[in-house]
Parts: sequence; structure tokens; C-alpha cells
Amino acid sequence: MRVLGIDPGIAIAGFGFVDKEGHKLVPVQYGAIQTEASTAAEIRLLQIFESAGALMDKYKPDAMAVEKLFFNRNVTTAFAVGQARGVIILAAAQRGIPVAEYTPLQVKQAIVGYGKAEKRQVQEMVKMFLKLSAIPKPDDVADALAIAICHAHSAVLHNKINEVSRK
Repeated sequence: MRVLGIDPGIAIAGFGFVDKEGHKLVPVQYGAIQTEASTAAEIRLLQIFESAGALMDKYKPDAMAVEKLFFNRNVTTAFAVGQARGVIILAAAQRGIPVAEYTPLQVKQAIVGYGKAEKRQVQEMVKMFLKLSAIPKPDDVADALAIAICHAHSAVLHNKINEVSRK
């Protein structure tokens, strides 16, 4: 199973493709879609949409996992992130890729085992799970990989529950 994890953002949208092979997690590709602040919002959203779609077409994920939008004090930022998240979800929907959503707490719980873990702890666990030589940068990339890992673990659990309920 190939999972695309997304940490949405208007300036930087982290992405990470992870293959789940039995009990093994294998990084396929990861990085960030970046847009310039001086570019008009609609052009930035188009760039994110097209870049995300091109990545989906190239790496053909079986599922996409995205961080649920978390409203903090900066509502303007939250709206921009929500718009970027929306165009990425649209790109997945156009391709028939199922989308799962996880809160930051759920991701931290799945990766570290503690929902209030520090960002650095999550990054170190991503590095360990994927056997990477360094923590991916920028932070959005490590977050996207964490979201993909969270879904890879959760999807297996959901499949087992569905198998048991069918019997």
C-alpha cells in the first residue's frame, strides 16, 4: 500500500510517499511544494493543485492522509491553509484517491505513543521508522511523512477490524 501524507500550507505544503510492505515502511519520495509570497493567492493555489496532481500521477498513491485543519489565533493563516488543503484534496478526489484526515494529536499518538509529544520527538521517530540518515527539512516534510506513517498504521488496523466484522 502506498500512502501520500500531506501537511498543507500555502507557502509550503509538505508531502511524503510511504510504502507499507508487511510490517516495513519504505520512503518513496518526499519534499515540499513551495509558492512565493509575492504571487497572487489564486496563482499560488493553482501551483499547489497542479504540483500535487503531478505528484499523484507520478507516484500513484493508494490513499492520501492529510492533517485536519487546526484553527489557531491567526485566522488569516488558517483560511489560506484551508484553501491549500482544499485544492490538494480536490486533486486526490479527481484521481479517485481516498482521503483520510488526522488531527495533530492523532498523528503524535500514532508516531510517538503520546498525543502531546514535542515536534522534535515526532521528527526523530519519523527518521527512525523510515531509516533515514537525517530528519527531513523543512519541518513540513517531516510532518507529512508522520501523517503518512500514521495512516499506514491506521489503515492496517481498519482493514483488520473490517475483516473481523465481515466474519
